[in-house]
Amino acid sequence: MASYLYYLLPALGGYTLTSIYLLKNPHILHKKKCLAFYCTHISHRGGSGERIESTLEAFAHAVEQGTEMLELDCHLTRDGQVIVSHDENLLRQTGHDVTISSLNLEELPLYKERLEVTFNAGHYSTGKDRRFALLEDVFQKFPKIPINIEIKEDNGMLIKKVSSLVKQYDREDITVWASVKSNIMKKCRKENPSMPYMFSKSRGMQLLLLYYSGLLPFVPLGESFLQFYLPQIINRTFIPSSPILRNRFVISIIDKLTMRKGLFKHLADRGIQVHLFVCNEERDIEAAIAVGATGVMTDYPTLLSHYLSTHSPTTPACSQ
Repeated sequence: MASYLYYLLPALGGYTLTSIYLLKNPHILHKKKCLAFYCTHISHRGGSGERIESTLEAFAHAVEQGTEMLELDCHLTRDGQVIVSHDENLLRQTGHDVTISSLNLEELPLYKERLEVTFNAGHYSTGKDRRFALLEDVFQKFPKIPINIEIKEDNGMLIKKVSSLVKQYDREDITVWASVKSNIMKKCRKENPSMPYMFSKSRGMQLLLLYYSGLLPFVPLGESFLQFYLPQIINRTFIPSSPILRNRFVISIIDKLTMRKGLFKHLADRGIQVHLFVCNEERDIEAAIAVGATGVMTDYPTLLSHYLSTHSPTTPACSQ
């Protein structure tokens, strides 16, 4: 046993020291990713706290406030139109218990006049525009603005049409595939591998395992974005439906395991942008940036713009 430890302990020590060194110096093994854009200011659903979510009015307002990326979700109507909407069922947004897939474009109801902000419980947004937007209209109106498109449903036709529109409007380098489900992400990447993409939920878990095992510095990563909840908002501005996530102890553990400056810095040094969401109060924006987020996602683009203008975060250079 003693002779076994004689060899094992130096090997473990050498592995640990090498891993720590490469974690802090990832350029030794990995070429830094250089994307066509870098985003610090991201507007969740177009800034759903200041205008009705995911409408053209919301997107336009966010861009006017200086947002660098629009975040949105897409679904397909019965007649094959790609609609910007967070939910497939429209009860929360319109008061009508119908699905987008069961309706033609002209049959879609209007948004409610006042819509509760999902990540700011008890607060509501209003706006003049209550119509659901077509993804194509968003592309036409904001041709140079990076857009993060989350695909929530396993729908091959939806993925194909989103990809087709991205290609049609020549924006593959500024449009991001997003999905928490790995099977959907695989289909998105297969349909259009030219678009940058984010970590899915299972890939995010793998990322944490690699980090804590010390293997992360040795492993290549295809993803260009890590997007994750800022845990401190849970049960404060955001009330989750899951009973497990309503447990303060569970949230404390999640916070300690995921909010790791060393991990975020390593990813940023490899050119992988880290976006934390949904930060709707100044203290949350401050906490996200303090822990190493390269970008902050918010429902309040005016608030975030004001914070960034007074704190002036630096944009890292991209060296080849």
